[in-house]
Amino acid sequence: MSGVRFSHRLQVKKNDNKNLNEKCGVFGIWDENEASRYVYFGLFALQHRGQEQTGIASTNEKKIFFYKNRGLVSQVYTEKIIKKLSGLAAIGHNRYSTSRGTSTKHTQPVIINNTVAFAHNGNLPSTKALTDFLKKNKIPTRNNSDSELMTKAIGFYMKKGMSLPKAIIKSYPLFTGAFSCIALSKKELVAFRDPRGIRPFVLGRKGKKIIVASETCALRACGAEFVREILPGEMTVISKKGIKSKILAKEEPKLDIFEFVYFSRHDSLMLGKSVYQVRKNFGKMLFKEHPNVKFDVVIPIPETSIPAAIGYSQASGIPFEMALNKNRYIHRTFIEPLQVSRDQKVKMKLSVLRKIIKNKRIGVIDDSIVRGTTSKQIVRMLFEAGAREVHFLVGSAPVKFPDFYGIDTPKQENLISSQKTIEETRRHLGATSLSFLSIDGMVKATGLPKKRFSLSAFNGEYPLPIFEHEKEIKYKK
Repeated sequence: MSGVRFSHRLQVKKNDNKNLNEKCGVFGIWDENEASRYVYFGLFALQHRGQEQTGIASTNEKKIFFYKNRGLVSQVYTEKIIKKLSGLAAIGHNRYSTSRGTSTKHTQPVIINNTVAFAHNGNLPSTKALTDFLKKNKIPTRNNSDSELMTKAIGFYMKKGMSLPKAIIKSYPLFTGAFSCIALSKKELVAFRDPRGIRPFVLGRKGKKIIVASETCALRACGAEFVREILPGEMTVISKKGIKSKILAKEEPKLDIFEFVYFSRHDSLMLGKSVYQVRKNFGKMLFKEHPNVKFDVVIPIPETSIPAAIGYSQASGIPFEMALNKNRYIHRTFIEPLQVSRDQKVKMKLSVLRKIIKNKRIGVIDDSIVRGTTSKQIVRMLFEAGAREVHFLVGSAPVKFPDFYGIDTPKQENLISSQKTIEETRRHLGATSLSFLSIDGMVKATGLPKKRFSLSAFNGEYPLPIFEHEKEIKYKK
């Protein structure tokens, strides 16, 4: 089991629903008993953060065992596999594959010479510093992902006799971007985070078990209690000796507000706030900003917009209905039997309860609009089902800029709101009206100060340098 088994040979297709996807979820535990089993539970809870590839690495203090494969967590691991991933500590990773494709070559955790296993949520906009360092030390870098380069830098220092924490401290200045990472050696488990804290990261405990995870929902899946967030710029070392923390860089917190809008599970806590309640507040604020839009019934596009639709209904007094039903058995599709149209794919995922829609003025709530393709198809479906009017309301501001910190976004020219005005977008969707929440309204809904967030997808203000990607960004005058 100290190798990779690839049994799934079917091509994994990217999500057509949003064209906007979180790349990764990470989970690690120092358990001293059945560590990999707890990682399985944690990864299952973090499935929404990465649905195409998954991997677990464990150690018994003598050897690192690992297994990686394509597919959902429930599809990839069996009881036999989990039992072979023995040891007192383990880490795991769910991945949404991006520009490097769906090859399992880049599935994490990354393993170096049975010395260290590494899992990364986030993205380094530039790997020049890393690549230059590795090339200088005659370490191959060709076709490596940012995560693989990070692992190689850590492995280089460990080969010189450094412990895992010391190797991370030496490598840390080379990591220029967003990262919430877990590394595992035969003796220690180390979690560390970038100084902006752009991607979430939490610490939990269950008795003597110490857990690190992308979100608090993964802690509850293991029966663990939330202790605190791993601070931006912090390194946390877990071993038989207990837990120690060290600040590696001055924190300048800038959590990506899209975690509240779409990515995080609504039963998670983030920055001390309930994601569910914040999403309800998005809906309430949406009504406050657009009180003159008149319709008969509020319906959400499932699943992430449900809390916002509830909030809108409560604030407006307009009845809430689940008129769009999602097929819960559609996640990622491994095959497309007839290469069906995008419109047909939407109909496979969503069905309309016509009796609720017919002859009604409909207010449909979504959390965001990216390309606009799916939104347009949903508007058409509602009119075809007999809706008299379709008012499209969005619980976030227009997405105008791509992300470079761990979200798989289209290029700027494919973001509809970067190319069209709100009125032009409304006409493209075919909606009766189109309303967005303002940036200030989004921030106010969180109950936290604006300076606490990265709002780059909405305002183009990137909290970390994006280096060579600057030339890809256009700002309208």
